[in-house]
Amino acid sequence: MDIKEFAIGLTGREYGQEITKDEEKLAKELGLVVVFGYSDDNAEFRGAIYDEAGCYGGGEIFINKDGLIEECECDCKYFKLAKEKAKVIRAIWDKEYCWKYETNIPHAEFEIFDDGEKFCKGIVFDIKDLN
Repeated sequence: MDIKEFAIGLTGREYGQEITKDEEKLAKELGLVVVFGYSDDNAEFRGAIYDEAGCYGGGEIFINKDGLIEECECDCKYFKLAKEKAKVIRAIWDKEYCWKYETNIPHAEFEIFDDGEKFCKGIVFDIKDLN
């Protein structure tokens, strides 16, 4: 199963039911990462990376094959270097979808709804593309 097929399987889900535990396990086995919005302040990562990023109002998430790169209060040279080498996912608080994501990581998109209204345009990508 590739990223497009996985994304198709998630399209049309309701908020709070974006991905099942079995699908999380399958995504992890396949090396896929699923990203979707939660509430008004989080981007959720499931599959090969299991984490969340705070992004109230939108923001940039820095990521590499080891996971999310956490903000460093001191803004040291190590953090700057990690950010330079990382891929970026932009979380966008939007009018059409509460959450959508932009990145240059090859990905497939899926839609999540909340009571029939568009809520999130999530993404699926292969962790190998973070090298």
